[in-house]
Amino acid sequence: MTILPGWLRRPPFLAIEPPKGPWGGGDDSSNGPRNPWAVPPGGRKAAGPSALDDFLRKARGGGGGGGGGGFSGLPSGPNARVLWMIGAAIILLIWIGFTSIHPIAPQQRGVVTNFGRYTGTLQPGIQLTLPAPFAHVTKVDVQNIRTEDFPDGGGENLMLTGDQNIINLAYSVRWKIASPEDYVFQIDKPRETVRATAEAAMREVVANVSLDQALGPGRTYIENQVQERMATILRDYNSGIVVQGVAIKQADPPERVNDAFKDVTAAQQDSQAYRNQAQSYAQQVLAGAQGEAAQFDKVYEQYRLAPEVTRRRMYYETMEAVLAKSDKTIVETPGVVPYLPLDRAKRIPNAVAPATAEAPAQGAGQ
Repeated sequence: MTILPGWLRRPPFLAIEPPKGPWGGGDDSSNGPRNPWAVPPGGRKAAGPSALDDFLRKARGGGGGGGGGGFSGLPSGPNARVLWMIGAAIILLIWIGFTSIHPIAPQQRGVVTNFGRYTGTLQPGIQLTLPAPFAHVTKVDVQNIRTEDFPDGGGENLMLTGDQNIINLAYSVRWKIASPEDYVFQIDKPRETVRATAEAAMREVVANVSLDQALGPGRTYIENQVQERMATILRDYNSGIVVQGVAIKQADPPERVNDAFKDVTAAQQDSQAYRNQAQSYAQQVLAGAQGEAAQFDKVYEQYRLAPEVTRRRMYYETMEAVLAKSDKTIVETPGVVPYLPLDRAKRIPNAVAPATAEAPAQGAGQ
């Protein structure tokens, strides 16, 4: 076997380079891109600990020379247990103070429950109870008068009257809390219950009255009846609510026929005004007639006692009333012709003139 020299084994012109990857070969002497997975030039350097390693080392108590048994900077040992116990005791005292002392305002009442069971009602003042979660206090305002408006938010509230007419009714209901414990435990939604009760009572009462009564003279009756019915229903519910009053704010026909109803109402008002005037005049005439009758009775009593004197006095009074309206008063005597003014003599016929001319002389002589 013949061994050839090295330069004969691989001639220079037959030398073949190894295949290169996408980052080139593993040799940094080439001009192509460097392989990121290759060892950097100059060898591998010693890398320091990462941030995660440093955090875990500190969490295990290995940082800063601290002992193992807690985070760095926190106390440890018997003193730490004492401090923890003091802090827990302070937190417990604060919790008991906030949940056991209850300031109750003058207008409030406190409903107390122990493990959900009603145990009493707190009066105004500073009151004490068991701390939470053993006891719970619900404060209720018993003096505030609440008002519910119907319809809520405006709009129409149409109701059917007893004479099959439709009326648009707006009203309000005032109520307050009378029994705090019943208010808290007997009904789930007090405000919704009051509104439903008022709506039902109002529709029931309006359905039993006529349209004319609902529009005017029957409002007071409707308000009283609604209040009584609401009080009965809420008392049967044991709701602890008392109704203070019901007020009708608006009672009109529907909007489409409101103008026609206004004309009818105006005519009814005029008719009532004329009727009142006629009654007033009749009362005046009747009072005058009664006065004249009483005066006649008095005169009759005097005439019955002295007929002649009373007759003569009545004659004098009548003549005085009649002659008081004339310009001159003439007193006649038998056989004497009364004096006549010249303007009247011109109107007298000539046949009477001579007799009239003698009258002044005779009258003057008398």
